[in-house]
Amino acid sequence: MIPTSTPLRLGVVVGALGLLAVPVVGQADAWARTSGTAVPQVTQDRLAPATATAGASTTAALTLHAASCFTAKTVGVGVRDAAGNNLDFPGNLGNQQICPSGLSLTTGARSFPAGAYQIFGFFQDQAGAWHNLTTQTLTVSAAGTPTSTPAPAPTPAPSPSPSTPPATGGSPVAGKTLTWSDEFNGPLDATKWNDSTTTAYKYGTHNPDDNKLDWLDPSDVSVANGVATFTAQPSSHTLENGKQAWTTGLLTTEGTQQGFKVKTGDYAEARVQMPSAPGAWPALWTWANGGSEIDSFEYHPDNPNLLELTNHVNPAHDYLTDATDVKPGQWVTIGTYYGANSVDWYVNGVKVYSDNTGVGANWSANLILNLSISAGQYHPGPSGSAPITFAADYVRVYR
Repeated sequence: MIPTSTPLRLGVVVGALGLLAVPVVGQADAWARTSGTAVPQVTQDRLAPATATAGASTTAALTLHAASCFTAKTVGVGVRDAAGNNLDFPGNLGNQQICPSGLSLTTGARSFPAGAYQIFGFFQDQAGAWHNLTTQTLTVSAAGTPTSTPAPAPTPAPSPSPSTPPATGGSPVAGKTLTWSDEFNGPLDATKWNDSTTTAYKYGTHNPDDNKLDWLDPSDVSVANGVATFTAQPSSHTLENGKQAWTTGLLTTEGTQQGFKVKTGDYAEARVQMPSAPGAWPALWTWANGGSEIDSFEYHPDNPNLLELTNHVNPAHDYLTDATDVKPGQWVTIGTYYGANSVDWYVNGVKVYSDNTGVGANWSANLILNLSISAGQYHPGPSGSAPITFAADYVRVYR
């Protein structure tokens, strides 16, 4: 929450007009004098929630992007009640770079009395000016009263850039703290990742029985500019079924010095850039002892807006279609809460599916992030010999 002694965010000045996405003119001029340039245009791409229950803790999820990169002093989610009182979500981000590739934030949790509120993203530039983004209605119903979710307004998508991936802020599952992560800010950490083999593949480096052309090659995972890039290309290897293999990249926590495993109650997420080439088959999933598989996502560009979400432990699945956040070339954060009684999936910090079957009380497994290449049985294979790539900004686990 911003103290009233700080520069105004136009929150109560003239009622609803105070929520327009315009800067305070004098301070915007100060930014220009300080930085030598005007504040870039910032667009709010996604904001949730639209509904909540009175007295229940809830978080907000915000995704935005800028026309060009700049560093904002503060980024957060604002809330106003009918009287114009400031009821912002806690957990603002400080000194965050906003780029065309986007920035995502999951706030801290808070609760509200029943009523209608205005909710909006905001940022503060380096000159101290507050900028409010597009407002929408947050409807908070009394406990036990159902609410209808309004259809979201279409918003423009950011143009992705692998060299400037966005950051996020914390777990959308309450009570979790970061316990393990790789931000890919330096050379690949061999104590965390095994990039050469996995027991999830029948032959260790390849698995033709699963309709894959993969042949694992450590050189096909590279790290630069804060991004891990997985590259696949035709190889000289021949699979047991006679098909030509493609070398490609895979990272697993199995067989490493740390030997890290996710377990019941953990929340894991990765921010990834979806590929566009036919044959690409990226996934974040788990494996141990011949199974224990939970697919945080599988993606195929022939279904450009669809994620496959699957629990293989206590079988359940969902085909999630999201034309706003899931598309070729788009950066998106996908997370999974491994609950004993329900596995929950999140996209950009918003829960999208609960399976109500869970993983049980004593489940654990290794993480796998990889780019497979389809052999063409269920989804198209590669259309040529050009390399296929997939990128990841980070992998984080909260416990």
